[in-house]
Amino acid sequence: MNAEPALARDTEPGPPEEPATDAADTDAVAAEAGGPRSPQDPAESGDLEGSGGSAAGRDAEAAGAGETAADETAETGAGAAEDGATGAGEGAAGAEGTTPAAEEPASGTEGPTSGTEESASGTEKSASGAEASTPGAELSEAEAELQAQRELRARIERRKAEKQSAPEAGTKLSGKAADLLAAVRAVESGERPAESVFAEPATPRRAAAPPSPGPRTRPAPRTPEGPAPEVVEAVAAVLGEGGAPAALAAPTAVTLGPEAPELLRADPWQLLQVPGVRPEHADGFARALLGGDSSPADERRGRALTTWLLAQAAAAGHTALEAPQLTEALARQSVPDPEAAVQSAIAEGDILVFQDALDQGPSGSPGPAGGSASTAGGSASPAEAPEGEQGPPVRVLLGLERHALAEESLADGVARLAASPAEGPADGSWEDAAARLGGSAAELVRAVAGHCLVLHTGGETARREPAALLALARASGLRVCAAAHTPYGARQFAALLERAESGGAKPGDAAADSGTESDSAEAVTTVSALLRGAAGPARDGEGALAVDLLVVLDAPQLDVETAASLVEALPDGARLVLSGDPAVLWSAGPGRVFADLLAARRCPHIASRTPDPGPLGELTSGIGAGELLQVEAPDKEVVIVPVREPAEAVHRTVQLVADSVPRTFGVPAGETQVITVGHGGPAGTQALNAALKERLNPGPGRFGGFDPGDRVVHTPAPGLAVPGVVAGAEAEGLRLDCEGGTVVVPKDRVGPEVVRHGWAITAHQAVGRRWPTVVVVLPGDAAGALTRSWVYTAFGRGERHLSVVHGVEAALPRAVAERPVKPRTSRLETLLRAPQEAPAPPPSRDEPAS
Repeated sequence: MNAEPALARDTEPGPPEEPATDAADTDAVAAEAGGPRSPQDPAESGDLEGSGGSAAGRDAEAAGAGETAADETAETGAGAAEDGATGAGEGAAGAEGTTPAAEEPASGTEGPTSGTEESASGTEKSASGAEASTPGAELSEAEAELQAQRELRARIERRKAEKQSAPEAGTKLSGKAADLLAAVRAVESGERPAESVFAEPATPRRAAAPPSPGPRTRPAPRTPEGPAPEVVEAVAAVLGEGGAPAALAAPTAVTLGPEAPELLRADPWQLLQVPGVRPEHADGFARALLGGDSSPADERRGRALTTWLLAQAAAAGHTALEAPQLTEALARQSVPDPEAAVQSAIAEGDILVFQDALDQGPSGSPGPAGGSASTAGGSASPAEAPEGEQGPPVRVLLGLERHALAEESLADGVARLAASPAEGPADGSWEDAAARLGGSAAELVRAVAGHCLVLHTGGETARREPAALLALARASGLRVCAAAHTPYGARQFAALLERAESGGAKPGDAAADSGTESDSAEAVTTVSALLRGAAGPARDGEGALAVDLLVVLDAPQLDVETAASLVEALPDGARLVLSGDPAVLWSAGPGRVFADLLAARRCPHIASRTPDPGPLGELTSGIGAGELLQVEAPDKEVVIVPVREPAEAVHRTVQLVADSVPRTFGVPAGETQVITVGHGGPAGTQALNAALKERLNPGPGRFGGFDPGDRVVHTPAPGLAVPGVVAGAEAEGLRLDCEGGTVVVPKDRVGPEVVRHGWAITAHQAVGRRWPTVVVVLPGDAAGALTRSWVYTAFGRGERHLSVVHGVEAALPRAVAERPVKPRTSRLETLLRAPQEAPAPPPSRDEPAS
């Protein structure tokens, strides 16, 4: 393609895509969750000369809509404990932030970041660490986020209890697991045709919440309770007997609960549930406790490894794995009979089993129904129908209950909203306003007027369309709310809403200064703040939001549990608009919600025809379409800096940030963001941050390696990375000035899983934000981690200027053209397509094929 020679001549910056590997190249889920070694970063030249830039018009509907590839998931979860491993020798168990690729079962998963940081365990360490808080104190954002997650899990447990049925005699299953296992066995034995397994009852509709008699108040923040001291002491005693470090006592008590000491004695491999613990550590702990009774063939070990591998797959973005993938991964963990281990885990209710129908492709080969997400292990393995019966081909999937229930709840909620009649002022009163707006904005208004669930896709400039919709709805008297992924995104959208409500006036104009700013800001919040009740509309006694229209921005960042919580919170008749750029990285959590919704076509989809302006907009548009073409950059909007060695990449990056960019564009060094593929390696975020700190803010780093003035990234909860600056250190901990206010990180939590330097970050941490100038570092060893979505995300973070420190040569255009996203296994699209009670609305003319 034309872009390849251009890049070879270093005249054009090619966008690096989200790190991902082909399904065939990944043999373990852990590879993605734990993440392979992060590639080295190339250095860039100090002078802003040479322009590069390639792009062709972007396809706003690009299929890579979800976040994140499996790798990206772990990266945004920035809470990964890269260096926080608790050592464990042969007889000891330790908490380690990394998860070796060979130990994890998913294909199609790869981690561009350091494995330690992307591991599921690392993200969970934040949760456990957040338990310690001063009684009576108000919740910090991290504690509030964790509390919201616990409440979500509690709701899932309640749904589970409601669905439980009496177990069949002779089995240990109950509820949904028993039904599914019985169905699978019936199909295998020939008692039931395979197609009967997929018949589902009609989805019950949820009644709209009654109008509130008066203003609703939010409950006062509660302080989360940590484990009792006596429980921690008892756990520490058991861990000591097994040679495990005492530092694991508190997280083990949090994870396993008050009965942790008894559980560990009865089943030492339960230690694998604790964040950071790996199989070799649990094996050493079991040997120390059980002595000669410990064996690789122990049934308890097989069950624990089965759930652990599925947890690693979830950290990589998968909500389920195919049965052959899981058994292969168990075999790599020295489990003598992997199939027996899986059956034991199913019988105990630790995991659930599903059979999803497969469509017959044009060539007769089976594929996931409706084009479901690619499986992590390659081709699907349809179950054979009983002799004499012609049932549909199926694939057998295995997953953790929490993700399965979340996907089913989300599918039910989507069906409920899609079937709800649209009522209220929008039923015919918006046509004149739509005619005045014209274009894609008018299409969005008309779609929302007639439907309760609408999907909207487009780039940065396309956000004006949901802003115009929200302004019209507020003027019509509807209760509205918008939720973005980050505080930055919320502020930017609030400004767009203010401008839309003032008739398009710019800030500073009389119309813009009419007092609508505060009102606009109150109508916009973040998704996390909305779900935990810190901002946005209040809820009634049943938990329903008092809102008529909810617009969720950055929709590709929704994982299945977050999306299920949002949908569950909406009563019938309320409208939901999910808006986002389908070409960016997928969510930090498991699932590919937005991509599955687009592919299922259960609701109207409005594709914006408003392109992002300028050379940078042209460049990213081309990347979104899978092309890397040269663009004109007369004002050095795009500059390519070729490098050969990681050391040169670090040197050139520092030179750009500290000298070339400020001198050429007048942008202070603190407003230039460096983005690279991973945390580790000679040119990863760690190496780049060390070099940038030495140049921009040298100091002894007396408080956990930090000094006042250091740029940092705070991870209050898994998947949420908030930039900030170190304001100082005090007795309570490290004080940070972050988006949304001041945060104090306790001394014992100052570490890479919670706070790290932020001059250089990963693309996953950069999602949802933009900076005046951006330097993207592509080291030579990053070639295998690049995908189109990674490149698109990283290159799209700059507003005025993009420098590309380029060391991957022809791998960049190949990644853009051939690797759209990293595949994830998800059941959501199949669940959404299953009912097919009514014909799906036709796609818009700009919608790409799924």
